[in-house]
Amino acid sequence: MSTLSMDALGQIFLEARTRNGWQDKPVPEALLREIYDIAKMGPTTANAQPQRIVFVSSPAAKEKLKPALSEGNRDKTMKAPVVAIFAYDTRFYEHMDKLLPHAPGARSWFEGTPGLETTMLRNASLQAAYFMIAARAKGLDCGPMSGFDNSMVNAAFFPDGRYKSNFICSLGHGTDERLFGRSPRLDFDEACRVV
Repeated sequence: MSTLSMDALGQIFLEARTRNGWQDKPVPEALLREIYDIAKMGPTTANAQPQRIVFVSSPAAKEKLKPALSEGNRDKTMKAPVVAIFAYDTRFYEHMDKLLPHAPGARSWFEGTPGLETTMLRNASLQAAYFMIAARAKGLDCGPMSGFDNSMVNAAFFPDGRYKSNFICSLGHGTDERLFGRSPRLDFDEACRVV
């Protein structure tokens, strides 16, 4: 497998920034579908794929989301062309026959298993990260955040209780509005050990 160019790595990681301001430029549904089709190829436990996404883009849907946003995140989130609600399906195992056809009975590995919340959250978080990487690769900026009330989002968008929100992410073409200098990162020796 070849190595990505520095330009590609810059777009996805090294130069990419979390955006707080957005151009008034729409994000077409076709692009969201293309990004999803790339991101869905990322690995999850037993290919379980528990993530579900609601793309909030209409004015009515944004008004539904607005009360759940923390005050510091409200304005910038409402201005984003699209806000992805990254959630997980508490009954994801119902799709295991399709997702892992070579392992009949894989549903039983998960259904009714203690600690399943950890598996769902871990894998849905991975899938959300894959989606953001794919979005950056396709030219979009991302503004992920936890500054919202999960219970309000769940009540507004997932009232039957099957899906649970994880975090949200603004998507679009960012501006430098309220863009801070890049914050430091931990060095390898501060965050890692080789044993």
